[in-house]
Amino acid sequence: MWNRQRIDSEHALKEKYGLRNLRELWKATTEVSTIRKNVREVLSGRATERVGTSIIGRLSRYGIVRDTATLDDLLSVNPEAILERRLQSVVFKKGLSKSMKQARQLITHGFIAVSGRRVSAPGYLVPRIEEEAIAYYKPFNIDHSNTEAATVPAAGAAPTAKAEAPAAKQVQAEQPKGE
Repeated sequence: MWNRQRIDSEHALKEKYGLRNLRELWKATTEVSTIRKNVREVLSGRATERVGTSIIGRLSRYGIVRDTATLDDLLSVNPEAILERRLQSVVFKKGLSKSMKQARQLITHGFIAVSGRRVSAPGYLVPRIEEEAIAYYKPFNIDHSNTEAATVPAAGAAPTAKAEAPAAKQVQAEQPKGE
């Protein structure tokens, strides 16, 4: 139940891919185990070869395996291959964000579109054909070089315009609106 090595590897993947919680990792792990189970059934003869080709087709459409992959290649698929195809990972790799966490935030706040359609799910699996169609939905500049650093004024220093702003709003509120 408590396996320190498993827990550490799960937390490392969670940080690497900017996942919100471990449930997102567990979903990818479940998907991989389902793929492996279906491939084993095809290899043992309990399922038809058509099931195997449909699995290969689906995974190659998402870019998880090559088009020429065999059923044996599918047994080596790991959760990281699934996590690499999430919209959050693709946005970061394309350079639309500075970090995985920022990519997640941009997606959930509606700044990212796939083929002109706003997508707000960071876990959306991106097909290879849609990878080049990922762009900003709203104009967004991630250059933070011109932001002001929050400074605390020294004792005896003159107050800044930010400190005077609430007083100015209060004076405007006291004036009658008809004048």
